[in-house]
Amino acid sequence: MKVYSTSARPFCAMAKELLRKNSVQFQDINVASDKEEARGMIETGQIGVPVIKIEGTIIVGFDKDRMQSALTR
Repeated sequence: MKVYSTSARPFCAMAKELLRKNSVQFQDINVASDKEEARGMIETGQIGVPVIKIEGTIIVGFDKDRMQSALTR
């Protein structure tokens, strides 16, 4: 699981906190400092953060319901 984020966006922090509360391990990719990963995220058609990839599902923004649904599959 990957979370594309920046440290300046509150919704990024909220998404990561939800994952931690559910004891989910994830790779936190700071697109502000990792330009190569930022390009990879943009190639998926997304330009805003957070972008959460959960087993093939891409969730843009902090969408608690969609995240929890994807985690229970």
